[in-house]
Amino acid sequence: MFNLLPKTVEIVEVGPRDGLQNEKTSLTAQDKIDFINQLSLVGAKRIEAGSFVSPKWVPQMASSDEVIRTIKRAEGTRYSALTPNMKGFDMAMEANTQEVAVFGAASESFSQKNINCSIQESLKRFAPLVEKAKQRGIPVRGYVSCVLGCPYEGDVKVDDVVAVSKALLEMGCYEISLGDTIGVGTPLKTKALIEACLQVIPSNQLAVHFHDTYGQALANILTALQLGIRVIDSSVAGLGGCPYAKGASGNVASEDVVYMLHNMGIETGINLAELIEVGNSISLKLNRKNGSKVGVAAG
Repeated sequence: MFNLLPKTVEIVEVGPRDGLQNEKTSLTAQDKIDFINQLSLVGAKRIEAGSFVSPKWVPQMASSDEVIRTIKRAEGTRYSALTPNMKGFDMAMEANTQEVAVFGAASESFSQKNINCSIQESLKRFAPLVEKAKQRGIPVRGYVSCVLGCPYEGDVKVDDVVAVSKALLEMGCYEISLGDTIGVGTPLKTKALIEACLQVIPSNQLAVHFHDTYGQALANILTALQLGIRVIDSSVAGLGGCPYAKGASGNVASEDVVYMLHNMGIETGINLAELIEVGNSISLKLNRKNGSKVGVAAG
């Protein structure tokens, strides 16, 4: 089984967006700019830099336009932002954002709680945005949340995940990130989900996004790698959580993922020692414990 593992993996660093937006402490725009610049310097090639949503609902992302305009863009690194509607997309374009993302769900209840509309309504809302992005040559990434469980509905049907993922792909998203939003997934469930998705979506257009609520994220990532997945979302210092999912801890820590991959002979292009320093630094600024086991062990 292990001989099927890849030689390289892409890490999508989601700390500056999915991480920070779910932290209690709000950082200044300059703090966020410095944070992203530090991540660029450690070798992260894909960084979620912000979110163009209403500051009323997500105050931590209020300065995304200033942040994305001001960061020092490293050569070969792509900086993306979440854009849930056309207004957000237009703001992202004004800030010269290189890539945008739309955020769907496989659970009707979660879709209503998270973006105030049904799954089908969300897809209709995304369609003109994706079309406009294609016209401008802007890549669009599609997120699907609650792929392995919902805080309101419990188990989520695999067929529902596949249907939403396929719809986003056919709409024009170049990549679909499967999100275990509340971190309840386990390896066999992960295997069944990914195998089902692979029936309609090529492996090079799938990514995984695990939260570590029950300590299963690394095991699930290994399962995904063995099934041909080569893109992993993670958050430095395990920043984040989910405001609509009670008890959901942060994203899997980038340091823990990189440590595991490097010690399996899989390259990421990221300097682990420097990444650990960034995790320790941002944890201090947020007045929180470092959520990375590797970061804590390394001191």
